[in-house]
Amino acid sequence: MVAIPRYRAHTGQALFSAGFRPFFLLAAGWAALAVPLWLAVYAGIGAVPTLMPPPIWHVHEMVFGYAMATVAGFLLTAIPNWTGRLPLQGRPLATLAALWLAGRVGVFLSASIGAAAAAVLDLAFPVALLAAIAREIVTGRNWRNLPMVAALSLLLAGNALVHAQPLGWASTAELGNRLGVGTLLMLISLVGGRIVPSFTRNWLAKNGPPGALPTPFGWVDRCALAVTAAALAAWVVVPDAAWSAWLELAAALALAVRLARWRGIGTWREPLLWVLHLGYAWLVLGFLLLATNELVPYLPPTTALHALTVGAIGTMTLAVMTRASLGHTGRQLAAGPGTTTIYGLVTLAAGLRLLAPLAGANYLVALGLATAAWSGAFGLFVVLYVRPLTTPRVTGTAARPP
Repeated sequence: MVAIPRYRAHTGQALFSAGFRPFFLLAAGWAALAVPLWLAVYAGIGAVPTLMPPPIWHVHEMVFGYAMATVAGFLLTAIPNWTGRLPLQGRPLATLAALWLAGRVGVFLSASIGAAAAAVLDLAFPVALLAAIAREIVTGRNWRNLPMVAALSLLLAGNALVHAQPLGWASTAELGNRLGVGTLLMLISLVGGRIVPSFTRNWLAKNGPPGALPTPFGWVDRCALAVTAAALAAWVVVPDAAWSAWLELAAALALAVRLARWRGIGTWREPLLWVLHLGYAWLVLGFLLLATNELVPYLPPTTALHALTVGAIGTMTLAVMTRASLGHTGRQLAAGPGTTTIYGLVTLAAGLRLLAPLAGANYLVALGLATAAWSGAFGLFVVLYVRPLTTPRVTGTAARPP
C-alpha cells in the first residue's frame, strides 16, 4: 500500500481525513480493552451485560469488532489507490466510525436493549461499509478487487449468523464466528500475498544481496490460494470432518512453500518487513496445528485457533496498521524502537497463548501474561500513533518513526 496520490482539501479534523486514521485507533483501543475484559469474565471476576454467551461474545468482538475495523481502515485507504478515486473523508467517514462504535455498545448492552436492537446497531456498520466499498470498486471499474466485496459480504453474513442465535432464530453463532475467522484468514492469504513480496522486493532491490528477490506470482501462488480456500471452507462448514485435516495439511505445506519463495530471511534488519513474513508464518503454523490436532489430538482445539487469530490475524493487522500509519502520515517508513516493541509484544502474546494449555495449574497465570502482552501491544500502538493519526500529514522531510 503506497501513499494516496491525492486528497480532497480537508479543513476538518485530521482524524477524519483518511479511513485508516479513525479505524486503526478504534481497532487498537478495542483490542487492548476487550481481551482483559474477557479474561475477567472467564476468571469469574466480572460480567458482560450481553445476551451472547461469553465465549461467543469474545470471538465476535475480536472478529466483527476489532478485525472488522482494521479491514475498514485498510480498504478505505487502499481502494483510492486501486481505483484512482478520491478517498472517503469528513462527515461520511465520521458516520462510519460512529456506526462501528454503536455496534460495540449495542452488542455489549444487548441484555438491556434486546437482541433485535443490538443486531440492528451492530449490522448497520458492515452494511454501510459494504455499500461504500462496492460503490467505489464498481464506479472505478476496478473489477480485479471485486473479491473485497465478496469478503465483506461474507463478514456481514457471519455477523448476521451470530446474531441469529440471541434472536432465537437458529443456533448458528459458532458457525458465524468461524465464517468470520475464515474470511479474515483468506484475506490475509490473498492481500498478504500481494503486499509481502511487493514490499520485500522493493526493499531488497535497494538493500539486499544481488539476485535475492521474491519469486514473481505464478502457478504456485494460485495453487496455494485455491487449497487454502478449500481448507477454510471445510473448516467453516464441517470442522469435525476427518478428511478436512488433509486439506488443512495441504494448505499449510502450500503456504509454507509460498512464504519461502518471498526471501524473508533477507529482511531481518527491517522490522517493518520481517513482521509481515512472521505474520504469514503464523498462518502456516495455524493450518499445521489444525491438521495435526484432527489427526493426532494432543492439544485443545483452541490452540490452533489462537495460532490463526492471535498469531496470524493479530500480527498481520498490526504490521499493516503500523506501516500504513507511518507512510500515510509522512513519517519515515522504518520501525522505531516503540514499533519494534509492539511486534515483540504481539509475538509474545501469541506464543504464550499457545503454551498456556501446557501450564497446568498455572493456566490462568499464563492467560494473564498472554493478555498483558496482547493489550500491551495494542495499547502501545494507541500511545505511539495517536498523535500521527490525529494531526495533519507531515510534509517535507519525513518525521522520525515512533
